[in-house]
Amino acid sequence: MTVTEARTSRGPVTKGAPRTAPPVRTRLRRAATPWLFLAPALLLFLYFKFIPMAEAVRMSFQEVRPFLGNTYVGGANYSEIAGSSDFGAAVWHTVVLAVATTAGSIVLGMVLALLLEGQTRSLWFIRSAVFLPVVTAMAVVAEVWRVMYYPAEGGALNSVLSVIGLGPSEFLNSPDSSLASIAFVGIWRGAPYDMMIFLAGLAGVDRVLYEASAVDGASRFRRIWHVTLPGLRPVFAILLTLAAIRGLRIFTEVFLLTNGGPDGSTEVLLTLTYKLGLERNELGVAAAGTVLLFLILLVLTVSSRVRRKGVR
Repeated sequence: MTVTEARTSRGPVTKGAPRTAPPVRTRLRRAATPWLFLAPALLLFLYFKFIPMAEAVRMSFQEVRPFLGNTYVGGANYSEIAGSSDFGAAVWHTVVLAVATTAGSIVLGMVLALLLEGQTRSLWFIRSAVFLPVVTAMAVVAEVWRVMYYPAEGGALNSVLSVIGLGPSEFLNSPDSSLASIAFVGIWRGAPYDMMIFLAGLAGVDRVLYEASAVDGASRFRRIWHVTLPGLRPVFAILLTLAAIRGLRIFTEVFLLTNGGPDGSTEVLLTLTYKLGLERNELGVAAAGTVLLFLILLVLTVSSRVRRKGVR
């Protein structure tokens, strides 16, 4: 008996009964279950983040007078803070720090990832030790670096500089070196975070490409240039956005190390708005400054996302 005869002898094949859609109550329950689990976190975000953000936007259009009542002033707060020389200097210092810390942390994080890539069991300890600056409290980090930046000849870093024949530096106490000193702390603290993301990206690079390039006689530098870096292109796009946002939001390092000094040489946007709001009691102007910073970060994030979609 052939296969065709066997099929015909069995008679016509009957299709199963069509699957009915679940009732409306079941679908609603399935849709509502994730939101029930998310509800506590969403309520916390609403109360401690979104409501204060909306309040800051409202305050940016008012002259805030505690216990006397606020007065609507329109865009006067924005005009005042955007036209002040302190705001321009703070924007410049913020951009310089953001560019320096972004470039430095990405380059150093890439180097660390290439050095610590592999499956050796002992590498976990080294990676954990390198990652410690990220999880250490910034207050502790700032105090350690303040001691290391001690401007006298007997300071920790000045002692090292004297060994290689360089004179003592004032570091945080000089307007010429204070901004670079803070940028170095930001690079030191941000590079391990970038390293971990690079390690995750390196795990996704096809090892066959490394083997093929090695067979072709490519050097290690050429393998990195022609195989590793193109494979890490999506990682670079993510890190550039994260590091740039981290650099533009810099506050704690500056506040703890110099508080914007000396002579305003390290004043950034967040330290300026902090002083306007809590020291000078100009809460409306300070709120306008934070709204401007939020808009800058929003434009940066959206443009980066659009650019990544265009590359794909």
